[in-house]
Amino acid sequence: MAIPAETFFIKPDNETTLQQQIQRLVVEAILSGRCLPGEKMPSTRKLAKHLGIARITVTIAYTELVSNEYLESRGRSGYFVAQTAPSRPTFDLPDQADRSQVDWSRTIGQRFSEHITLVRPENWRDYKYPFIYGQFDPRLFDHHNWRNCALKAVGRKDFDTLATDYYERDDPMLVEFILRQILPRRGINAKPEEILITMGAQHALWITAQILLTQRRTAVMENPCYPGLRQILAQTRCNTVSVDVDGSGLPPEDLPEALDVVFTTPSHHCPTNATMPFDRRKRLLERAARDGFIIVEDDYEFEISFLKSPSPALKSIDPTGSVIYIGSFSKSMFPGLRLGYIVASEPFIREARALRSLVLRHPPGLIQRTAAYFLSLGHYDAQITRMGRTYRKRRSTMEYSMKEHGLFQSEQDTFGGSSFWMRAPEGVDSSELAMRLRKHGVLIEPGRAFFASDQEQPGFYRLAYSSIAAARIPGGISLLAQELGKAG
Repeated sequence: MAIPAETFFIKPDNETTLQQQIQRLVVEAILSGRCLPGEKMPSTRKLAKHLGIARITVTIAYTELVSNEYLESRGRSGYFVAQTAPSRPTFDLPDQADRSQVDWSRTIGQRFSEHITLVRPENWRDYKYPFIYGQFDPRLFDHHNWRNCALKAVGRKDFDTLATDYYERDDPMLVEFILRQILPRRGINAKPEEILITMGAQHALWITAQILLTQRRTAVMENPCYPGLRQILAQTRCNTVSVDVDGSGLPPEDLPEALDVVFTTPSHHCPTNATMPFDRRKRLLERAARDGFIIVEDDYEFEISFLKSPSPALKSIDPTGSVIYIGSFSKSMFPGLRLGYIVASEPFIREARALRSLVLRHPPGLIQRTAAYFLSLGHYDAQITRMGRTYRKRRSTMEYSMKEHGLFQSEQDTFGGSSFWMRAPEGVDSSELAMRLRKHGVLIEPGRAFFASDQEQPGFYRLAYSSIAAARIPGGISLLAQELGKAG
């Protein structure tokens, strides 16, 4: 007797093909024990009719399951669950009631999860006006060439390299491209021994903080700043000092006398987008040379400099080697890539490499090699050009719309970026404003999380244009202006 076709249902899923969904349904049914070895599967005709899809789709899915030994074909008799199909092991487990009750809140202390804050809903793509930062815009990404690079990376020529454990090493092709193409654009000269590949900029910041900071050391961070950095520094138990930024970024003269490490984003300050002028960069380096502290330069959004030519990196004009440089491909390619790098003196990179190997060995070889091909074959540069052109148009549209509704504010010296840092009228809480706007399909990012806890500024918020089409910007700005008007 065949397994009824009615036992299978397809749920709405835009991430996978119908063929993949059918394969997943059958695999789950076999692994859960609902379909046992030797049982006959629904015919391709019956299952296709039940699911309302083409019969060929079911046939292809069944054929793939046969090749993976979940099913077997018996000529004209149809498809059956294979005797060799994988199955889950069964154990005699105690009842839940017999298990001891652990007070996890006391045991783990919740030192990490208490800092997690959701700044956007998971279904942000369903909102008509998503003014949110750093998300993937599929209209700007070269899917075709990325796929080709991934296929090239898993080809026979490269597969032995990918399948081998690098231990603490990185993909030499990716390192070579960063050395020859990316760093020279920032005025930086380096050797392979001075580069470490990381799982994004946040991973790089964590590694850096773990090595440089202890409970007896002092770190300076900008205020406001990237919230993830503040959380990383809190876990090191170091002494932290927040220094307010102005229209030109971090003021060197406001740094405390006693400090060990300064974290800064001179290219595009996070979140205000202010660009640190050259003379201020020189003063900051002079302070570091005089007082003997280390500067960690997060070169945030340097690729997105379409208003003016980018300034040289701090690292490029550092005469003493006191700057640790952090870069990332996540914003310029797509955030899920999670690929960044650290450039620093060889002794530091040697220690950072050892620390990384304790946690995750190295970033996946497949991702490194795919990115290396994407970069070296010119697709990355083409994408940066495309993004700059699109962002310039979106920024111009947003500026015009904000001026039209009286929202545009005088800005700092900025070179581009992908967002505006805004301040609501006196008495307006941006967190409450954001929740009201969601009802109208508008997403903004409240600014409270960027400030030190004792210096919260509830009136600030960020408007990004990286994830919204230019045609939708005026409508979203109009709704924002209406809601601000209601708030007084």
